[in-house]
Amino acid sequence: MAGVKIGLALGGGAARGWAHIGVLKALIDAGLKPDLIAGTSIGAVVGGCYAAGHLNDLEGFARELTPRKIFGLLDFNLAGNGLITGQRLCERLDRHLGEKRIEELPTRFVAVATEIGTGHEHWLSSGKLVEAVRASYALPGVFKPVKVNGRWMFDGALVNPIPVSVCRALGARYVIAVNLNFDILGRGSVMTPSHTDYGDEPEEMLATEVATVERRGVRALLQRQLLGRGDGAPGISTVMVDAFNIVQDRIARSRLAGDPPDAMVSPRLNDVGLFDFHRAEDAIERGAAAVERQIGEIVREIASREIKRPGAPPQAVAKVEPSTALARLQPVAK
Repeated sequence: MAGVKIGLALGGGAARGWAHIGVLKALIDAGLKPDLIAGTSIGAVVGGCYAAGHLNDLEGFARELTPRKIFGLLDFNLAGNGLITGQRLCERLDRHLGEKRIEELPTRFVAVATEIGTGHEHWLSSGKLVEAVRASYALPGVFKPVKVNGRWMFDGALVNPIPVSVCRALGARYVIAVNLNFDILGRGSVMTPSHTDYGDEPEEMLATEVATVERRGVRALLQRQLLGRGDGAPGISTVMVDAFNIVQDRIARSRLAGDPPDAMVSPRLNDVGLFDFHRAEDAIERGAAAVERQIGEIVREIASREIKRPGAPPQAVAKVEPSTALARLQPVAK
């Protein structure tokens, strides 16, 4: 809509972040293309891919993930400052984003990261897109931190879980925030290999994989500790991620109270675990459904701000009516 600068703040939430894809596609289908995107953690991954014109590639990758493929991407690190080096994930990002620089993207984009040692919040708005995205999702203790401009960075959710403030600072007149974790506390967050649905993959392939894992010795132990064993005892992932999310939830509540968005989109993801990356299709649909529930009100509010703009001619009023926007959205059964 001409005259109203729309900012989109994409929050963190691990596997729940696939819902951001559904949110973005539904907004665009309704005629609400964001002028700028600020992303934290998985929000930076999705936002960065969209800004670079590779949202469809990311969606294709997400929909193809199975538990087995996810384990294949986890390159465990037995020595260093993170349980997972993240090199395999980085290679996948490099394949599509390559040498793209943030300042050259067609859509303005900022990734939020936290500086190790000082705790300072950094808005990465220039430089290599891949480095900025990796720094923003580098969960402390799990992924290795990333060095950007001579400073070591990790997950931005420690300081700004839903970066509404970034959108405001960059001049957005209407900010839409996506909160993936409003219903997270009290829910399990560990993905247990022994109870995971592997779909239609042949049993002999799974047996071979299990045998291979058992031969890895220490690496197998590390994998079980990280992902849990299903006997009720919390593993490293449960303890670390749940503790991280409690902190993130408290910080998000505080920051949103002081700087609330104009619209809050909260996909219903209470049964989606933080490591359920294989449930992309479900999460994407729920993200789109969350937008569908609010699109009429969002369009009306943006249209009213355009009407109130000083000196705006009558023909500058909203080009997309709420009824039209709703009609463009395909119904999602959930």
